Amino acid sequence: MNESRSESPAEETTSTPAPGSRRPGGRTARTRAAVRDAVLTGLAEHGYPALTVEYVAEHSGVHKTTLYRRWGGVEGMVADALALAGEDEWKAPDTGSLAGDLQTLAGEVAEAFADPARAAAPTAFVAAAFQSAQAADSLRAFYEERFRRCEPVVERAVARGEAPAGTDAGAVVRAVSAPLFLRLFVTREPVDTAVADQAARMVLAAVQAGAFTRDGQPGNAASAEREA
Repeated sequence: MNESRSESPAEETTSTPAPGSRRPGGRTARTRAAVRDAVLTGLAEHGYPALTVEYVAEHSGVHKTTLYRRWGGVEGMVADALALAGEDEWKAPDTGSLAGDLQTLAGEVAEAFADPARAAAPTAFVAAAFQSAQAADSLRAFYEERFRRCEPVVERAVARGEAPAGTDAGAVVRAVSAPLFLRLFVTREPVDTAVADQAARMVLAAVQAGAFTRDGQPGNAASAEREA
């Protein structure tokens, strides 16, 4: 039986901390993990519109009253599932070159969405963000944290002289995945290794040309390449 998201007991709710913040362990952590798994399963199998508190309660073994008290409803549970995903130990690649790092980053995106079963949950999160402001805020926070972890890729490149001084690291790492996400979520085209490599090469060329410097002017790396 489906249950309206507007129904909730008059109980205290808790806000969802940002991805990467410390979380309590023990029983609380196990409860959160069980709820997260149920949310992911529900999103993958039925999508956000059909996800209900009753479904999560049944599949997580956590009582509805607890779900309402701690998460406030479906929106809060989806947001917390994203926050929990952001607490992993993933680190950006360090291959020794900007070209290798960008290629690896793009390749990881392509690989993550190559398997329909593996891609079901993240795809559902994106869909939920178009239907829930809270899910959208959480998805934005998740990717902001992911991109922040990627910025050392560009910072190391600047230090090695592979990228101009003043290169906007955040803009570069967003640009790598942007054409892949366009194909995945807008045009619904396939993404493979060739497409990922193309995106990486495109961004590398733009970096070397100074397109990502904050003043829009070529820097030392681009000048040195022209003089070589």
